[in-house]
Formats: sequence, C-alpha cells, structure tokens
Amino acid sequence: MQKYKCTIAYDGSLFSGYQVQPDKRTVQSEIEKALSKMHKGTEVKITASGRTDAGVHAKGQVFHFQSPLAIPISNWEKGLNAMLPDDISVLAIKKAAPDFHARFDAVGKEYRYILSRAERRDPFSRNFTYHYPFALNYDAVREAAQFFIGTHDFTSFCSAKTEVVDKVRTIHEIDFYEQDDMLIFRFVGNGFLYNMVRILMGTLLEAGSGKKLPGEMLDILDKKDRGAAGKTAPGHGLYLWKVHY
Repeated sequence: MQKYKCTIAYDGSLFSGYQVQPDKRTVQSEIEKALSKMHKGTEVKITASGRTDAGVHAKGQVFHFQSPLAIPISNWEKGLNAMLPDDISVLAIKKAAPDFHARFDAVGKEYRYILSRAERRDPFSRNFTYHYPFALNYDAVREAAQFFIGTHDFTSFCSAKTEVVDKVRTIHEIDFYEQDDMLIFRFVGNGFLYNMVRILMGTLLEAGSGKKLPGEMLDILDKKDRGAAGKTAPGHGLYLWKVHY
C-alpha cells in the first residue's frame, strides 16, 4: 500500500462542510466516492488536515490516503479530477512517507477572510466574499489584532460545539491588505479551533466599527467566555489558504 498526499481546492458554497455527514453533500464524501470508483467499488478513506464548515472554501486543503494501485502520479491527478464534481479540484498529488499524517504532521495553517468593501453588493461574488460596505477604522482593527498575536487560551473565540479540551493556540500573524474593492485578512497560526477565525473576524469588525475598543481584546481573552467576543462572521468569506508541514 502506497500512501499519497493530496492538495485540493474547493468552492464550499454547495457543501455542508468538509466532513462526512449522513444524507448531506460534503467534500470528504465526494472525494471518497471518486476514489471508490477508481478502486472498482472498494471503499477508500481519506484523512484531512482538518475540517471546514458549510460554505467555507479552500485553496490548499490537504489530505492523505492509501492505495494498492500502481498508477503514475500524473495519472492520479487526472483520474481524480475526471471523477470529481466541478467544485473540487486536485492541485497536486505526491507519494508520502508511510508515517505521514495530514492532520498530525501539520505545524501551522493560513486562513484568509475576504470582505467586499463595494458600496453595492455584487451578486456574482456573494458566495465568495462577505459584503461589508460599512465604515471601518483600519487603525482600530490593526490595534485590536495585535492583542491576539502570541500564545493564548482562545476559549472566548471558539464555538460551544468545540470538542477539544485544550484551547491554547499560537497566532503568528494577523494582517490585512486592500485589493481592488476587497479587504483581505490573513490569519497564520499553529492551529485554529472550531469557528475561531470567523469569531476573531467578527470581533475585529466590531472593533473597527466602534462597538468594541481595541483594548477590550485582552479582557475578552481573559474571560474565556464565548459570549464576550463578537459575532461569528459568515462562512462564505473564509478560505483555508495553506497548510504548513
């Protein structure tokens, strides 16, 4: 059995998230269905670097799987792409070491969140950007973001559905830049909790709109209470950009 590392991109708009769910269309189920066809009906399970929620996109999700088939690497990519729906694309496949693990070997991730700052909403980008035409103090956003850099307990910034006990994570970078009428945020860290980036994003928007003061961020962290942080930003503006190994 050869182990393979696969990098994919997907449009999350029509998926109920990454992870398999009964009677729902998910990224994992579509990939496993395609692999099963390539293996003449034999079930093939994949393991990803992590899961994404409904509506969330990926530019660089990574998963691994094992196969007994002797197929050239270039044919793996072509074969899978031929079997997959149009909203999933295989970007790269390579042979992996027997002990490689897409989730446990990951040392960090980068997420990006895209805001549309256009005055009018664009119906053609509505599934890929969060339309936010409201006044935003960029200096306040930048100041608030600095309080999240470093190692903290992010209990206040994760969903109540979070199953992991240890909620300590390290954020290396939070920055943002303008591109045309978009404002693009980068979140880079060693790992992120369930809904963490979306809650951080919602809280930063509240700081930028004057609903919260930048200095309140430390208090919110200290409270370890989801109710203290801002709203959860919509999933369709979020992208899993890259997984670091």
